[in-house]
Amino acid sequence: MIPDTNRLRRMSDPLPNLEPVDDESRPGRFLPYPVSTLSASILPSDLSSFRSRGAAGVERHFRRQMAELRNQYMALIDQFNWNKLVYEARFAFEPLVGETYHLYEMSDGFTLSMIEPARWRGKKWIASLVLTSGGHWEPVEVADGFDLRSLAAPEG
Repeated sequence: MIPDTNRLRRMSDPLPNLEPVDDESRPGRFLPYPVSTLSASILPSDLSSFRSRGAAGVERHFRRQMAELRNQYMALIDQFNWNKLVYEARFAFEPLVGETYHLYEMSDGFTLSMIEPARWRGKKWIASLVLTSGGHWEPVEVADGFDLRSLAAPEG
């Protein structure tokens, strides 16, 4: 059998480097994960306290957001009910933007008037409201004891 000349080392080829390898030159020395089966094993930490703290914090955050959304929703419902009450009331004039008007409860429903509560005695004053440029009614002052939510609640 004839030896394969391609596999034989020639005398002119340099010798392989047999010097010890410096630890700092190894590529896997500072990696955060093992690169060999002989590396030290990595055991996961106990994450139960992290999870419980995180879950409690997230739950508090979402409860706060839900309470804030509930308050915003109730404020929006109140705005809607004020506007519904005023636009369904009787009035014989066109209200001007920025002016204050007064809502009264009469025997046959609600009436919007320009007459101030101090001048119109004997009538049940409900609220004083201002018409905004967007066509919404904003309450300026509300009578003591008047509960808009009980008025808007369906009877059953």
